[in-house]
Amino acid sequence: MYQKELDTALSAVAVAARLCREARKTLVDAAAVQKSDRSPVTIADFGSQAVISLALASAFPRDPIVGEEDAAILRENDLLRGKVLGLVAQAAGVEDESRIMDAIDRGAGDTDFRRRYWTVDPIDGTKGFLRGDQYAVALALVEAGRPVLGVLGCPNFSAGEGEPAGALFCAVRGEGAWTASIGARHAAPGKGRPIRVDGIERAADARFCESVESAHSDHGLHQQICDRLGITAPPYRIDSQAKYAAVASGRASIYLRLPRSATYREKIWDHAAGSIVVEAAGGRVTDFSGAPLTFASGRTLAEHRGILATNGRFHDSMLAAIQAVAPV
Repeated sequence: MYQKELDTALSAVAVAARLCREARKTLVDAAAVQKSDRSPVTIADFGSQAVISLALASAFPRDPIVGEEDAAILRENDLLRGKVLGLVAQAAGVEDESRIMDAIDRGAGDTDFRRRYWTVDPIDGTKGFLRGDQYAVALALVEAGRPVLGVLGCPNFSAGEGEPAGALFCAVRGEGAWTASIGARHAAPGKGRPIRVDGIERAADARFCESVESAHSDHGLHQQICDRLGITAPPYRIDSQAKYAAVASGRASIYLRLPRSATYREKIWDHAAGSIVVEAAGGRVTDFSGAPLTFASGRTLAEHRGILATNGRFHDSMLAAIQAVAPV
């Protein structure tokens, strides 16, 4: 049903992931800049968003794109702009500066979030990127507030035991989830390897997945939740939406995102692709009240507090433990 969308998304994310990997080799120190919220961002963000936006605009010119970046800083900085243009030309063969700048800016436009749109996180897990650890390129297609297709490109994550680093994780609602190498030409149904969440039945036997950065996940509260459920396995600490890939492929059973503050709301691009990959792999993703996530309210998950992804088998007991230790 979504074959063209899936093929386009897989190709775009694979190109963007390879661009990010190339940028990581040469540009981390020179290209890091600061956004107003002080989170680090690199030219790889802009290059990644550009190649994805260009691909979507070519295949689906009427579809809105919701992204994390706009091109304002590039229009004011010749050095950064030149590096982005060079990366995009090398990765996607596009050299038209105005076309590339406009492609990046498409992600900042207004849209009706109740209708069909794409949302992209060009580099999720910037600190992991800068450290050379886990990060992800995330792209999802949303219709009527629900992700119907998602692709995660994880340049430092392997698709399976003994496989080289660099994996795509993709899902289509109602059709399952798959993984393939970033270097592979396709990961469409029947052409990639199907993935499923693990079969662990008891929370006490599960492995917990959390962020490397304690600022992104309260390790102390996570430990309290683990203690309450009898979880003794050491946490699996990785950055970005690669945590969703870990749950979807059975390497971990649980990922939760505690609210940063009473007022903070999660950005849609941080969860849309990952959530459908987990759900399509047989897992469950909700907020801390147990409600499924809805992506129809704007650029944030305005209606939701906290996010929990599990293999689905002990989701309710996890919610109860969270409410007991960290009620929201």
